[in-house]
Amino acid sequence: MTPQSDEDEVWRQIVASFNDTAERDPADQPWPDSENVPAEPARRVVKPSEELEEDLDDPGARHDDADTEPEPEPDEGHYVPPPPPPLPKLDLATKLAWVALFGGPAYLLVAAMASWHMEGWALFTAVAAFIGGFVALVVRMGDGPPSNDSGWDDGAVL
Repeated sequence: MTPQSDEDEVWRQIVASFNDTAERDPADQPWPDSENVPAEPARRVVKPSEELEEDLDDPGARHDDADTEPEPEPDEGHYVPPPPPPLPKLDLATKLAWVALFGGPAYLLVAAMASWHMEGWALFTAVAAFIGGFVALVVRMGDGPPSNDSGWDDGAVL
């Protein structure tokens, strides 16, 4: 028998058994013990509204704060990242480029929504500001290697 005929026979068996029902119902299969969750003892949490009701029922009763405060959750070792470094200081040229990048389209949008009559020079100035701001930011972005000498690989540092 050739490997091709074996595959054909297996394929015929798969197609023939396509509409057959399963031999065992999944509901009849036992639950594995490894999936069981251990039962935790029930805890009663006293809410401030319940404390008020208890105080109204028995005004002479004395409550200890240690009994009503919930136990602090144990720290599960979650990673808390350090605070991010401050943003870099921008020079005047970069600030002007950002203002031009967003100011030109913002002026056009406000003027169009307010139905202002826009002169040709105002349209040209707004579009030129947008393009000039974009070009200035791209040129100032720099495409060189980082200033710190971390070697040839910029992979993760532990």
